[in-house]
Amino acid sequence: MKEIQIVNYKVEEKIILPNNHTSENFNLSEKELEKKLSKTRKKLGDLQNTLYAHDKYAILVCLQGMDTSGKDSLIREVFKDFNVSGVDVVSFKVPTDLERSHDYLWRHYIALPARGRFGVFNRTHYENVLVTRVHPNYILGENLPDIKSIKDVNESFWDKRFEQINTFEKTLAENGTLIFKFYMNLSKEEQKFRLLRRLNKANKNWKFSPGDLAERKLWDNYMECYQDAINRTSKPHAPWYLIPADNKPAARLIVASILLQELKKYSDIKEPELSPKIKENISEYKQQLQNEL
Repeated sequence: MKEIQIVNYKVEEKIILPNNHTSENFNLSEKELEKKLSKTRKKLGDLQNTLYAHDKYAILVCLQGMDTSGKDSLIREVFKDFNVSGVDVVSFKVPTDLERSHDYLWRHYIALPARGRFGVFNRTHYENVLVTRVHPNYILGENLPDIKSIKDVNESFWDKRFEQINTFEKTLAENGTLIFKFYMNLSKEEQKFRLLRRLNKANKNWKFSPGDLAERKLWDNYMECYQDAINRTSKPHAPWYLIPADNKPAARLIVASILLQELKKYSDIKEPELSPKIKENISEYKQQLQNEL
């Protein structure tokens, strides 16, 4: 298998979401895909250590996708070889009362990774132009000064929100955060299969919610919103990648490979050099330790 070509997944021009495939296997078995992932994530883990020592960049990994698209298991498998102290995973669910008392980006700002660290957003600030766009009545719960009724949640409102998100990401990028946004492109047929599996397997029942079926009925609405959001916000400093998500092992390998290939382009990410004085005395320090009683 040749190196995964990032250009096949990176959004650099307007996309039509239904025209993008949802499954990939690279003509490899599940075991072969897992073996390649194991090698790739080991290299990512080594790079993480260097990034931590370098302490100049933060890495923000954003995962979006419909229910059952494999975000949780992807996080578990792709970041398995990371030092847990260098990666923070945040899952954004329904906003709390405290979060609603601030602007919608506040809870994302305070969860951002520090320099030298990876941050993974499982669902992201894009929920505020996806779920809320499909369900505009949710915006009323934000208690915004200019929103008196659903009629005020119009195209002008969404234009402004997309502008705010683009500004948010540009500010992060200009201050040393490298942003990767992955859309897990799941087919409706595969989602049906995964939901049925949750119902058929007793140990998976806890993952199911009747709300999943209600949201599934709005599939086409979500696809329109995802397509618009991706087209409006895929920028050179914060690109979107469309990941075929029907085959979980392949999806994990693609995400890990994109992260590794893109981060390796930053040739300045190196472990800091010791000061000349310490270098000169390394032999002496070794001797001191060896001579300890």
